[in-house]
Amino acid sequence: MKKFSSEVEAADSLYQAFQNLKKEVGKVIVGQEEVVRLLLTSIFCQGHSLLIGVPGLAKTKLIQTLSSTLNLSYNRIQFTPDLMPSDILGSETLDKDRNFKFVKGPVFANIVLADEINRTPPKTQAALLESMQEYSVTIAGQVFKLERPFFVLATQNPIEQEGTYPLPEAQLDRFMFNIYLDYPAYAEEVNIIKNTTNDEEPVVRQILAADEILAYQHLVRRVPIADNVVEYAVRLVHKTRPGREGAHQLANDYLEWGAGPRASQNLVLAAKCNALLRGKYSPDIEDVKAVAKPILRHRVVRNFKADAEGYTIDRIIEEML
Repeated sequence: MKKFSSEVEAADSLYQAFQNLKKEVGKVIVGQEEVVRLLLTSIFCQGHSLLIGVPGLAKTKLIQTLSSTLNLSYNRIQFTPDLMPSDILGSETLDKDRNFKFVKGPVFANIVLADEINRTPPKTQAALLESMQEYSVTIAGQVFKLERPFFVLATQNPIEQEGTYPLPEAQLDRFMFNIYLDYPAYAEEVNIIKNTTNDEEPVVRQILAADEILAYQHLVRRVPIADNVVEYAVRLVHKTRPGREGAHQLANDYLEWGAGPRASQNLVLAAKCNALLRGKYSPDIEDVKAVAKPILRHRVVRNFKADAEGYTIDRIIEEML
């Protein structure tokens, strides 16, 4: 694992690596700087991300480009209704000597792109659960460890819901971030069209290797954080729990249930990383606010009243902040 002479040197190194990564990704992906920042935050926090956006917003291209800037193994899994758990995890087969041999599936990579994860049945979706949480795969009673670092970056299409299988709450909670991709601005779209309709292919450099990423992951957890910032993060999560002490009035009116303790953990971790990526050595309340929406939006559930009155999850979180 990469060594640094001091914590300050390590923090400065992460900040510079982030700037270099943004520059390389920007050669291919125009705009989407906030999305890139959140994806890198989840990687440095040992988390997983779910990207939601309409077709044509370059969700898959973004993840492929990001993987090209990291010296890590990468596999893409296209989720379809007929995909089986063994198609993801691997299976035992007979070799030429008639002995059982385990053939690893595409989940055995550092970065796994689960493309259109809601297109496959729950049994296959659940095949990812153990790998996302335990960093291992169990086949026929044998446990196979996944190589670290390991990230699942999943995409989902918010339209054409017919014939899809919404992710269960247990699996949604495994994702650190739920990231929305919006349409590009007019000027950005002009640049996209210019860049993608010529015969030039941008060359993306590799910026970070596995040992550097592992070192930065440990660094994020060592970042000091003031008690009042931790308490703010926990209070924010408590505000989302209807009918409980400390619940916000909006939660009582518009939420079916709120976020659990994993949301508080992720808020603190992401705030630490967000501070480092902004060149600071310790997070403040603004860093918690900066990551609150993508962490909370898939962990709280609206009730019928919120749906009827047009209260979106983001609006509720925004008013709680």
